Amino acid sequence: MNKENIISSALRTIELEAGSIKKLQEFIDDNFVQAVERIAASKGRLVVSGIGKSAIIAQKIVATFNSTGTPSIFMHAADAIHGDLGMIQQEDILIIISKSGNSPEVKVLVTLIKNFGNLLIAIVGNTASYLAKNSGIVLNTTVDQEACPNNLAPTNSTTAQMVMGDALAICLMDLKGFGSADFAKFHPGGMLGKKLYLRVTDLSAQNEKPAVLKDATINEVIVEMTQKRLGTTVVIEADNKVAGIITDGDLRRMLAKTSNFSLLRAKDIMSAHPKTVAAGTLAVNALELMKTKNISQLVVIDNDKYAGIIHLHDLIREGII
Repeated sequence: MNKENIISSALRTIELEAGSIKKLQEFIDDNFVQAVERIAASKGRLVVSGIGKSAIIAQKIVATFNSTGTPSIFMHAADAIHGDLGMIQQEDILIIISKSGNSPEVKVLVTLIKNFGNLLIAIVGNTASYLAKNSGIVLNTTVDQEACPNNLAPTNSTTAQMVMGDALAICLMDLKGFGSADFAKFHPGGMLGKKLYLRVTDLSAQNEKPAVLKDATINEVIVEMTQKRLGTTVVIEADNKVAGIITDGDLRRMLAKTSNFSLLRAKDIMSAHPKTVAAGTLAVNALELMKTKNISQLVVIDNDKYAGIIHLHDLIREGII
C-alpha cells in the first residue's frame, strides 16, 4: 500500500464507523427509555456479560458505569456457566452484549438467567436472535456492515455496542444528578479527579511558609528566603495580614540601585498587593490564575491572613499540568 491507499483505508474505516454510530439514533426508542428507568430504579447492580470482542466491550462499559455512579460488575459468558453465575444477586439487572445473539455460550446463559428471574437487557445486533427474543428489553445495535474489508472482524458492531453503553451511562448520570463532586469521589487518584477535588491548601501546606515583618532588615529578608528556599518571602503586618512580597528579582533590582542597604527595610523593596488566592480554591483554578497573570507562584490567604505559598512546580508535581 502506498501513502494514498493507507489514508484512503483509514478514512473509509472512520466514515463507516461514524455511519454506524449515526444509525444508532434510530434505535433510541421506548426500549432505551425503559432500560434507563429500570436500571435507575434498581436496588441491585448491573451485571454485564458477553463473549469474544463483545466481552471486551462489556468490560469497558462496566468501567464507565462504575465511574459514573452505577454499580456494575463484569461476568464473562463462558465463565458464567462454569461457576460465575454465583455472583448474580436477586435484584441485579443483567445486560448481555452480542452481535449475533446466537452464540452457544450466550444461548445457555440466557436460559439460566431466565430461570433466575432477573431482568435481562440485550444489546444486540440481530433482533431476530435467540438473545433478543428472550430478553425483557432489547437495545438494537444493528450495523449494515463491518469496516473490515472482508466484513468479518468486529469493528462497526463493537463501536455501536460501546456507544450504546455510553449513552446508557450518560443518561443514568443525568437522571441521578451525578455531578463533578461525585465524579471526583470516584477518581481520587487520577488527574481528572485531582482537578475536581485538589485545593490550594492541600499543596501549600507541603511548602515552607517564608515570612518577614515590614520592618525586617534586608539581611533578615535574605536569610528567610535562603532558609525557606522558595525564592521569595511574604511581607506581613503584625496581625499576619499580607502587606507585600519580595522575590529574588526584587533583591537584584535593589542591588542594582544601591550598594548600601543597611538602612533599608523589607517594606522599602517589597512589591505591594501581590497576587493572592484563597486557600479553599481548586488547584486547577489557581493554575488558570497563574497563566492569566503570567506568574509562577501565588500567595495563599485564609480568612484574610497569610497561609502560605503555592508554586507552579506544585501543580506540575501533582499532574495538574
